Amino acid sequence: MHPFSATRPPKLALGLGLVGLIPFVSGALGLWVTPEAWRERVLEELLAYAAIVLAFMGAIHWGLAMRAGEESSQAPVQLALSVIPPLLGWVGLSLPINLALPVFFTAFATLYFADVWAVRHGLAPVWYPALRKPLSILVVLSLMVAWLAVGRVF
Repeated sequence: MHPFSATRPPKLALGLGLVGLIPFVSGALGLWVTPEAWRERVLEELLAYAAIVLAFMGAIHWGLAMRAGEESSQAPVQLALSVIPPLLGWVGLSLPINLALPVFFTAFATLYFADVWAVRHGLAPVWYPALRKPLSILVVLSLMVAWLAVGRVF
């Protein structure tokens, strides 16, 4: 696989990350152009996908913590924190829409900083922020566009 110390993300990871943006971007834009009868369904699917991705991102941190050596004092912190993203996704799904979207975009923005923290502590690959930063920006912007659409149409 790709060296942990590489500065550029693997092309496959970048490509798959970009493909993973499709539901975020299409869902956010869909709220602006979809016929009114379908908007609630588009929003439900967007939020469900966001919750799934938060769980996936938490699982990445769980896996990285498990990979750390026994001497790592930060790995237990990362392991404990890895359960927060899926919990935020779960909470977000139970909130009213006007509160759920800010929970989601705040969770994704904060998760990027957790990724940077993990790199600084040697728990994640050096290239990880270079992958996560553009993806995180596009996810957060998509969720903000969706939030604006919700204020406009719901």
